[in-house]
This record gives sequence, C-alpha cells and structure tokens, in this order.
Amino acid sequence: METPDQRLDRQFRDRLAAGDLPIKNHKLRAADIGISKTQLFHIFETQLMSRHLDYMARRLGREKRGFYSIGSAGHEGNACVAHALRVTDMAFLHYRSGGFLIERQRQIEGATPLWDMALSFVASSEDPVSGGRHKVLGSLQAQVPPQTSTIASHLPKAMGAAFSIPLAKRLGKRDSVMPHDAVVIASFGDASANHSTAVGAINAAANTAFRHHPLPLIFLCEDNGIGISVPTPTGWIKANYQTRAGLKYIAGDSLEMLDALRAAQEAEHIARQQRRPVFLHLSTIRLMGHAGSDHELSYRSREAVEATEREDPLLKSARTLIEEGVCSTEDILAFDAQMKTRITRIAEQACTRPKLETAEAVMRAIIPDPAARKRKLDLAAREAFLKKEKRALETPQHMSRLISLALADILTSDKDTLLFGEDNAKKGGVYGATTKVQEKIGPARVFDTILDEQSILGLAIGMAQNGFLPFPEIQFLAYVHNAEDQIRGEAATLSFFSDGKLANPMVIRIAGLGYQRGFGGHFHNDNSIAVFRDIPGIILAVPSRGDDAVKMLRECYRLAAEERRVVIFLEPIALYGVKDLHKDGDGKMSFTYPPANETIPQGKIGLEGKGDDVAIITYGNGAFLSRKAIKILSAKHKIKARLIDMRWLSPLPIAEIIKAIGNAKSVLIIDECRKTGSVSEELWTGLQEAGITQPMKRITAKDSFIPLGAAAYFVLPSESDIINATLALIKGGRK
Repeated sequence: METPDQRLDRQFRDRLAAGDLPIKNHKLRAADIGISKTQLFHIFETQLMSRHLDYMARRLGREKRGFYSIGSAGHEGNACVAHALRVTDMAFLHYRSGGFLIERQRQIEGATPLWDMALSFVASSEDPVSGGRHKVLGSLQAQVPPQTSTIASHLPKAMGAAFSIPLAKRLGKRDSVMPHDAVVIASFGDASANHSTAVGAINAAANTAFRHHPLPLIFLCEDNGIGISVPTPTGWIKANYQTRAGLKYIAGDSLEMLDALRAAQEAEHIARQQRRPVFLHLSTIRLMGHAGSDHELSYRSREAVEATEREDPLLKSARTLIEEGVCSTEDILAFDAQMKTRITRIAEQACTRPKLETAEAVMRAIIPDPAARKRKLDLAAREAFLKKEKRALETPQHMSRLISLALADILTSDKDTLLFGEDNAKKGGVYGATTKVQEKIGPARVFDTILDEQSILGLAIGMAQNGFLPFPEIQFLAYVHNAEDQIRGEAATLSFFSDGKLANPMVIRIAGLGYQRGFGGHFHNDNSIAVFRDIPGIILAVPSRGDDAVKMLRECYRLAAEERRVVIFLEPIALYGVKDLHKDGDGKMSFTYPPANETIPQGKIGLEGKGDDVAIITYGNGAFLSRKAIKILSAKHKIKARLIDMRWLSPLPIAEIIKAIGNAKSVLIIDECRKTGSVSEELWTGLQEAGITQPMKRITAKDSFIPLGAAAYFVLPSESDIINATLALIKGGRK
C-alpha cells in the first residue's frame, strides 16, 4: 500500500509527464517582478530539495532510523521569501519553513544544507546546529537561530530582535550581530496565530509602530487552513489583520512562485525602507498530514485530501518554469530523479554518522560556551558616575535605593546594557528600585514597555541575540507565570539546541515573595519560585540585604556578560524599604554602597555568627526574620546560632551549605515559599544524601495562596515560628 509520501512523489511525476498541470490563477510574468530564468530555476531547485528531504524523513521514520517527520510539503513557497531577503536578515522559523532555510543557506558559499538537515533528521552528534539534540531549523551562518516545535513562542523574540536594530543604529553600536539596515522575519501558521504569544507579539509590534518607533519586522503567516486536525475559518486571518493599526498587510499565494515572490518583495521593501512591521499573509496547503504519525483520513475526507494534493505547489512551479521557457518537462523529470537519488545517497551516509552516547554529552550544551571576549567597560564614565554620586554612595541606604544605584552603575559602565519593563523609567518602578536610572542613562537605554510580560521577555531575548545585554523587569513574581515559557522554552533552550554556540544572556529582575504590609493579596505576595528551579541552566539569585543585593547584582551582570547565562534576580519586595532590624532607628538594614569591585560570586553563601547550637539555613525574608530571632534566642535562651543565607537558589550550593553547617548540633531550615515544590525540599534531600546526621527541622509557608491583609501572616513563617522551632530542636537534641 502506498504511503502518503510515495503517492505524492508518484503523482508529481505522472501528472508532469501527462501535462496535467494546475491552472494558472494570475497574470504575473517573471519580467514583471524582475526575476531571471536562472533565479526561477534556483528557487525551484530549493523547493525540490525541501520536498525530497520530507520524503526521506518519512522513509527513515518508517525504517526506525529517523526521528522527525513534521515536514514542509505544501509550504515550499517560503523559499521565495528567503530569496527576497538577505542572509544578514535574522529569521525565526516555523517548523514548515524548510524551503526558506535551504534557500537561505544556498546563498552562503560552502554551506551544505542537505547534509546538515539529513544529520538532524537522524539525530547525529555531527549535526552542526543542535549536535543531535533535536531536529531544529537553524543555521549560525545564515542568521537563523534554532527553533524547536514552535507554536508562536518565537514571535516575541523576533519582535525584540527587530526593535534592537534601529536602537543599535541610534546608539552607534558597531558590534551588533545584524547590520543597521537589516530586517527580521518570523514565520508561523494560521493556527498559531490564535496563540496568546502570537497575539501579544503582533500587538506589541503594532503598538510600537503606532507610536512611530521604527520596527523592521515581517510576520510571515503561512495559512494552510488547518491546525493539525482543526480547520481555520475561511477568511479569519485576513479579517483580523488586513486593517490592523500599525501593521502593513500584504497577501500572496504561496503556491504560485511569482505571486509569492511579488508579495515577499513588497514586504521586504516596506520593512527595510520604511522600517515598519509587515504582516505577510501567504495562502498555502499542507500535504501528507501534520506529521508521519498523523492519519489524516481520520479527520478529513479522501476527497478533501485529493483536492489538496491536486494543488501541489511543485506542479505549479514546474508549470511556471515551462511557461517562462526555463526548461522543458523532460528536463524537470530528469532533474527530479537526480534529486531523489542525491538525497537518498545523503540520507544513507547520514545514518552512519555518530550519535550522542552519554548524559554528559547531552548536557554539555545546557550552559553556553563562554563569550569570546569580555565586555568593554567605559571606566572613565564609571569613575565620573561614582564621583557624582559620592554623597549618595556614602550614605546608608535601604535595598531598593541600593539596587537603583547598582543598576545605574552597571549601565554607565557597559553601554550594551538596557533596562526596561512596566513603569521603570520615569516613575522609577512601583517600589523605587529603578529611581532616577533613566535620568542618569537616558531614554534610549532605560524605557517603559507595554503591559505584557511575554513581550517584555521576548524583547529581552531578541535584543540579546543582537548583541545587547538586557535587564528586563517583571513587576511582580506572580506576573511571570503569564510568560514563563519565554524563559523555559525560549531563553533557556537556545544554548542547548545550538550545541552551546548561541545564547541570549540577560538578567531578569523580578520583584516578589511575601510579607508586604498594606499592599498584597496573591498577585503582589506570590511566594512560588518552583517555576525557575527546574529549568536547566537558569541561575536564581535572592538577596536578603541591600549590600548583598548590589554585590550579587554585579555578579549576575558578570554571569550574563562573560558566561552568557540567563539569570533571575529575585528582589524581596518586603525588604525594599526596610532600614532597621531589631528596633526603630537602629539602621541595621541600611548600608553604604559597596566598594566598586566587590561582588558575591555565584554559589557563595552568607555565613553570620559561629554559634554551634543550631545552624539556621534560609534566604530572602527568612534571613531577615532569622536575624531578629537569633538575637532573641541568644538574649533570652542562651542559644547560640549561625545563620546560613543561601543567596543562590539555583543551582543550590549544597557543598557550601554543608561546610557552613560544620559542627552545629542541629539544623533548622526556614523557607518562606510553599511546602510543596519549595527549595527546602531539594535542600533537605541534599543534606540527607550527604549524610548529615544532626537533628533537622524545616519551617515553610503553607500550601496556600497568600491572602490580603493581616491574614497573610497565618500562612507564612514568622519570627516566633523560628524561635519555637529552635527551642524544640534544642530540647529534642538534649534528650
């Protein structure tokens, strides 16, 4: 029985030989759009390559030698879009954009797109993009950052990358990845256009253009009318985007080479010359179902499938070549046979190449290769900043003020750094943590964004891919959950799926955790950090005092700048404005600005005191409460404690913590986050696995959302909880 790929392959040859070609539905000629015969044949060759790669992937899958079968069959018209663009135009591609990638790579001397893609189909460790970790459409040479099974999660970073191009020009940045006249393109399907990520990214782009900011971006919607098995309503995409404010809508027929080229040329011209976002809507079809495992006849009639196959774009391209006098039917049949033989030979060779063989080999790419160079710092500008702010730097300050000074310091020193988010420019943040930073640095590098966390993080990812080092701000911890996939599925995976070669370094600042007074409820007192702790490669830092915040923020910057890491800097809201520790006016939570070169290295814990009765292990607000409790325990109960402030919660510095516990007779863990899924679970397990024998106890928040007002303190650890738990531990240990 013929498989879908075998049937489609046979039908192409049979119909071409019989002259049974689809009817031409437009009057365009190659001369009308300035395309030569050589260029037409080149594009058709790319389309044939893409199609035969799809056939090869299906065959290898059936033979259990290949691992990917979501193909580009029916979408080969996107090769026309690649032809209209430049190699220097960054492209974020949908998984059906195989034709685009091949056409783009064929414009680079020495590139081997067929061999590269064959290696990826068989998950060979020699795959030059992912090193065998996934079948991705990507190419470092061709400015195509690798994407996995994209829905629309790549659109926000495409918007960010496009935003960075005119900004780089405005700032005179000479080492950006893309030239200052580049454009960015992101391709996606009609079904993906319904995803919140697509809606948000397109809205952000339109909003940017509406405010007259340049944004050279092409949204390429390849509309095949179906999302896996669910049809898209006829006219839905056009109705939504034809008259959208801020967007230029251009429609074309991707099945017809000349019309696809016309539309792509127009989109390229507007995006490049006018620096405006374009919505390029290309109608197309999907052939052979969604993927190799998809039985299309289970949800579509045979008549519908056959009608779709009759519109095969390869047959329409063949007709165009014949009509334009490029080549004959016999030439095309011979060339198709040669292509089939060529790709079969390549596939057989690829199957012999090595695979990943160890966990270490797989995981090596989780952390990117270090940057080739250190950041060029403007030391003179920094010296001038420190001199100008001398009075403020020498005056004891609370945490939020120290953070704002640290940010201004970093941004003054490194002109590639950017600070943005909701309300953090003129207002200086909801809690003042970015006060006067824009005033010191300027509106080009410190600016407000729209209220959309997906767009904020996507903006950061895209800008990082063009050589900037962003400090995006998420206003509250609870808000990050609206956009966590931008961290989990995009920012954190780029290194893994590019074999450590690419990265989008950044420091994501988030105000969060509990204990706010007079302003709260769940969205402003969120104490769930589990979302960050299971993302491979992410660094999570939480300071508990202002001077630590400065020194840790400097280290976070270094980790991003020199090691290209994605860092989460979680700032405890409740400690932002705290000046005192034990009594009003004692000033023990106010600190002068740390000396210019002082940092706290990643994984270095804070150890306060040498008491051997109990080691209290905690972080953030828990450290603040523990400091208060330790004084009472000493004064009233003669109990001597040591405080271990973990600071770095992912990866957890277990070895450092164990060393700090030392000869303490008991261990108390204070975790302000929920009992289930909290860092204390990993900590407890790590201590047990290390053979810690001292009596241990942990106090956590309840498995509850945090309510408004005083009721919040019923579900959070308290100072008295710490005292009582310590007394119980000491009493139990003395029995």
